[in-house]
Amino acid sequence: MRKNPPEKVSEEKIIFDVSEIEPILSGPSLHLKPWKPVSIRLSTGETMLIREAKLEEAPTLLSYLRKFLDLDYDFYDIVGARVYSEVLGWYRNRLKDPYTFLGIVDGKVVGFANGRLLNKEINISLHTMAFRRGGRIGAVMYYAKTHYAFEILENKEFWATYESYNGWKRWGIGMAQPSYPWPEYQHELGGARVYYVTKEYWDAVVKKYISDMVGAEFEPVTEELLKKNENIYMPETLEE
Repeated sequence: MRKNPPEKVSEEKIIFDVSEIEPILSGPSLHLKPWKPVSIRLSTGETMLIREAKLEEAPTLLSYLRKFLDLDYDFYDIVGARVYSEVLGWYRNRLKDPYTFLGIVDGKVVGFANGRLLNKEINISLHTMAFRRGGRIGAVMYYAKTHYAFEILENKEFWATYESYNGWKRWGIGMAQPSYPWPEYQHELGGARVYYVTKEYWDAVVKKYISDMVGAEFEPVTEELLKKNENIYMPETLEE
């Protein structure tokens, strides 16, 4: 779009440095408090470390996520496509206030969870994936996000939506999440129905969900466990 200026100007062209444009395109940040790594004993007897993903690990995740795009069952394709774009948005600094968690067992990434903050009060759950069946890995990773929202960031609400039947059953129904009126409230993932957890509901009910589901609690991590899982690798197959 072009329009002549209403005033005489001394310079017909104004040149921007890309470093001046980047703060506008990437947007402001709330400077999220970091997630402190935790461990949990899975029902398989293994110890899973949950830590924040490192930015330099994004290409490894992206390469693995591409494999889901050709799976036309159980909504793997749409989940894979959306998670790919979210990880890429985080990697390219085009996602506002994101957080990305990995569940790691002996260096192997077996779980993934991510989300972002809409504002200081509302935490938006994006996706949760288990790269291995068994051990209730998906439940643990989803719970980690709610724990992060209420116990660390001190958010007032946690918003989620579900693309797959399994996700809706395990967390929407599993946590007995109520939903806001639709279409007055819409989740950013396609405008679907918003399911939510409030801080009050978290304290009263959901906080004990993980011990009920897995029979274990989050535990502090040792330097040995962190070092053991410092370098990650992805499973050879999509469902081990």
